[in-house]
Amino acid sequence: MSDRRSSPRPAVADGSTAGYSEAADALAVQYEKVTFEVLHLLPAAPARVLDVGAGTGRDAAALAARGYRCVAAEPTAELRAHGERIHGTRTVHWVDDALPELPLHRHPGRFDAVFATAVWMHLNEAERIGSMARTASLLAPEGRFFLTLRHGPVPEGRRMFDVSAAETVLLGRSYGLRVVHRSERDDLHGREGVRWTRLVLAAG
Repeated sequence: MSDRRSSPRPAVADGSTAGYSEAADALAVQYEKVTFEVLHLLPAAPARVLDVGAGTGRDAAALAARGYRCVAAEPTAELRAHGERIHGTRTVHWVDDALPELPLHRHPGRFDAVFATAVWMHLNEAERIGSMARTASLLAPEGRFFLTLRHGPVPEGRRMFDVSAAETVLLGRSYGLRVVHRSERDDLHGREGVRWTRLVLAAG
């Protein structure tokens, strides 16, 4: 499971959120243009959902509108501010937390679904191991972990790794998670050379 960058790039900050604060205004617009999917794979509302790396909270807000109880964890203050402005704080509970530690001091307990959309590729090998362990510990029995893997060129100033579906499935299995869905798609924003793998892993 050795890490390799998706493509050569100038050195960037080590943090997994490198480049996001500076681009938050543009990213907020970009994130809100994409429609939320995968409802058919979710447990029924009012299941408890955690959205990790929630960005502007697009997915969490869409789920909250359908009766889910949602916690949105976003470590980039600028994106959190956009999310609170766009979607409010009454139905989505915002926290400044991130993988791999993800302490969630204000929202303890387990979740019926955990999302990590466009998050996993920012984590190095050690962080991915810790993140899978932490996510597995947060899932309720039969809870589901929804994650996407980005493949292709790395934007300037970002830290990303080319993480395969096979590695992710194997890592999940080591923490008692099994695959219930896998699919591939092109980039929804039309970026050249970028494609995505969607995985859903289930506990129990």
